[in-house]
Amino acid sequence: MTTYAAYGTNLDPARMSERCPHSPLQTTGWLTGWRLTFGGEEHGWDGALATIVPDVLEQVFVAVYDVSPLDLTGLDQWESADSGLYRKTKVRVSTMQGEIVAWTYVIDAYEGGLPSASYLGVLSNAAEAADAPADYVAALRRRACRSTGL
Repeated sequence: MTTYAAYGTNLDPARMSERCPHSPLQTTGWLTGWRLTFGGEEHGWDGALATIVPDVLEQVFVAVYDVSPLDLTGLDQWESADSGLYRKTKVRVSTMQGEIVAWTYVIDAYEGGLPSASYLGVLSNAAEAADAPADYVAALRRRACRSTGL
């Protein structure tokens, strides 16, 4: 098993269970010193895609999964890591049980652009499904977004 920190649509345990049926949710926590942002607008279906960047003043809510080798290739394909759009990086997750080192995906493109309203809705719903704090979910729902596709 490898430890994976999800901050985007994979925050939703039901969605992650469909994508990676052999990879249980371990816990939730925070990436301290990171900021949720969007980038790679030219690669998204109808807007920019979620990613994280270092920022000493911010933190990002994550769900931590134990990813089975049976699910790893499929997850890389789902997250477009096999195409080079996202790359893996190691992060330190602060949990109620202590610090955990995990890997996560970061977009290999410039930061900037707006996500679509529908994508931002999926992200917000995923955070809510993972029991993110209400103020975190509310801040996601208030983010600027595209109201229509390209």
